[in-house]
Amino acid sequence: MKTTRFLIALAIASLSGTGTASAADIKVIANPSVTATAISADEIKGVFLATKTSLSNGSHVEPVLEKSGAVHEGFLKAYLGKTDAALETYYRSLVFTGKGSMPKTLSSEAEVVSYVAKTKGAIGYVSSGASTPGVKTLEVK
Repeated sequence: MKTTRFLIALAIASLSGTGTASAADIKVIANPSVTATAISADEIKGVFLATKTSLSNGSHVEPVLEKSGAVHEGFLKAYLGKTDAALETYYRSLVFTGKGSMPKTLSSEAEVVSYVAKTKGAIGYVSSGASTPGVKTLEVK
């Protein structure tokens, strides 16, 4: 009986770790108005945590988040070091103290690509296999 419980617990634990994308499964996209071709992990963190509004080359940027999903969770873990709940709390504290506002949050990769394509300075993320017409992919250094 103990062996069965152990195997069930092991199976549940292994399944719970499969729902998150890794950094290699994610591509960072930007509106063509962003002149940078690459971005560092530190710049990604600064932009998405609202401590930076421009990249090292001077390009003004506006972060765009996905609402949920494996890519969203993987992006948060790989680049921001936060969970979705922690990021929500972080942004709410910025809004409450008047130091920032909530970023644009969209429901799907297609919506993120569409928004980034039409919004000057927009920067977002999608899965590495997503179709990304009208945007540029930034190399992450």
